[in-house]
Amino acid sequence: MATTNLIVAASGRQPFARGRSGQWWRKGGTAWFSRFALLAFALWIFGGAGISPAHAETNSATGFAPIQISLGNSNAAPDADMAVKILLSLTLLSLAPSFLLLMTCFTRVVIVLSFVRSALQLQGAPANQIIIGLSLFITYFIMAPVWDNINRDALAPYQAHTISGQQALDRASVHIRTFMLKQTRPKDVELFVSMAKLQPTDPSQLPLRVVIPAFIISELRTAFQMGFLIYVPFILIDVVVATVLMSMGMMMMPPMTISLPLKLLLFVLVDGWSLVVQSLVRSFGM
Repeated sequence: MATTNLIVAASGRQPFARGRSGQWWRKGGTAWFSRFALLAFALWIFGGAGISPAHAETNSATGFAPIQISLGNSNAAPDADMAVKILLSLTLLSLAPSFLLLMTCFTRVVIVLSFVRSALQLQGAPANQIIIGLSLFITYFIMAPVWDNINRDALAPYQAHTISGQQALDRASVHIRTFMLKQTRPKDVELFVSMAKLQPTDPSQLPLRVVIPAFIISELRTAFQMGFLIYVPFILIDVVVATVLMSMGMMMMPPMTISLPLKLLLFVLVDGWSLVVQSLVRSFGM
C-alpha cells in the first residue's frame, strides 16, 4: 500500500476510491470516458468507411459509414441554366400573390374600405386584418365568374392533358385581360400603348405588360373617387359640430369628441357597411 501511494503521488493522479458496491471510481473519470468515446466514434466513422483511392475514383458517391453523399458524375459539366431557372421560379412564386392581387378587384376594394375607416376617424377599428380579410372575400365573390371561365377553358383541359401549359396560360390570359380591360379607362390604355411604342392594336390583342399597369391606375382613380364621396357626409358633420361648438363658446372642446359618436350613429343608421359593399360590387358591373 505504501508503494502504491508513492506511485500515485509521483504521477500526480488522484487515488481511486472504493464504493460500497466494490466498484472502483476515479475522480474525473467521466471526462476521460467521454474523450475515449469520441475518439472511438471518430475512428469508426473515418476508419470503418473503408474508402480507398481507387474506390473513390470509380464510384460517384462518397460514403461515411452508413451515410452516403452523392456527388454526381465528376465528368459532367454543371447545369447553370437549370439553377437559373430554379431561381427564377422561386422568385416568381414569391411574387405571385402580389401579381394576382393587382390583377383583380382587390386594389379598389381594400382602398375604399380603408377610406371608410379614415372617414370615421377610427384608428384601429376595424383592424387591418379584418379589412384585408373582408377585401379578400369580396374579391373572391367578384372574381368567381372569371375564375369559372379560366377553370373551364384552361385548367380543366390542362389537367386532362389535352392542351399544353403555354396554351393554358394563353387561354387564361384571355379571360383576365377581358376583365381588366372592362374596368380600365381607354385613356390609361392609350397612355401605356404610346409609352410602349406599339402600333394601333385591337384591345383583345394587347400584351399584359400594357394592360396590367393601365388597369392598376384606373383602379386607383376609381377607388379615390369613391373615397371622396365617402368623406363628404362625414366632413359635413365635422363642420356642423365645429360651428355649433364655436357658437356656444366651447372653443376648447375638440370637435372630434362630439362628431365621432354622431358619425358612428349615422353610419349605423344608414347601414353603411352594406351600402359600401353593395356599391363596390356594383361598380364592377355585377
